[in-house]
Amino acid sequence: MRTDVKATADGTLLAEAAAGAVVVIEGSHYFPPDSLVIGTLQPSATPYVCPWKGAAEYFDVTTPRHTLRDAAWTYPAPKHSAIEQVGHDFTGYVAFDTRQVHVG
Repeated sequence: MRTDVKATADGTLLAEAAAGAVVVIEGSHYFPPDSLVIGTLQPSATPYVCPWKGAAEYFDVTTPRHTLRDAAWTYPAPKHSAIEQVGHDFTGYVAFDTRQVHVG
């Protein structure tokens, strides 16, 4: 039986993937790039660098009702040591701020 993990906001589907394809890092669920719904993420100018994962890129999440600022992020080129520590290449995977987006 396949179990899916979904990310939604305002009833809008943002991402959906099989549980085995989602990588959990520090409590955040990172969805593979091919599980994202096109058009729901817009690049944000917010900078951030994680000491152990590297430089992140943020996204605003857009739904028909709202724009949720910096509600998603990715590591386009995570540090090799982070990939080794996680045990999975999470390059380009996207996580969501669970204060703004429901993940489950």
